[in-house]
Amino acid sequence: MPPFRSAFKWDPTRPHILVIACSDGRLQEPTDEFLSRSLGVRQYDRLYVAGGGGALCASGKDYLRAQQIRRECRFLVDAHDVEEIVLLFHGPSGDGPPEAMCADYRRKLPQLAVAKLRDQQQRDAAELMMRRDEWAGNARVRVYRCETAANGALEFVPLTSN
Repeated sequence: MPPFRSAFKWDPTRPHILVIACSDGRLQEPTDEFLSRSLGVRQYDRLYVAGGGGALCASGKDYLRAQQIRRECRFLVDAHDVEEIVLLFHGPSGDGPPEAMCADYRRKLPQLAVAKLRDQQQRDAAELMMRRDEWAGNARVRVYRCETAANGALEFVPLTSN
């Protein structure tokens, strides 16, 4: 099989925007649509990891993992001169299907019902905003949750007031 040659050329200009999102592939295209159509973001650095924004918080028992991911995030902010971070969480809306809940949150907090996991995401988002200097430096941070409704519709809602 011959190598694939991209129609794009390498551009040395950095986008200065970092998106931190869950690695759940079911959300890839809706996330790109949200970033492009709602926020006007087309070029961005990516930190896709199980849990998305929630991976930066221990939320139960993952202290070392959360600390490491915050360090990785800060490295990218500094090395890539990031000016803005879009931090994404995901799960069901209030009436959405429980299976839409982020698997990383279910892993970290298996004893909690989906409604409580949604509340935990809200608390984690607030905590991250209070500790933003640690992982985001001087970058502006916007936080959203991609919510899945009972009919499968997806909506990106702000989790914090910036």
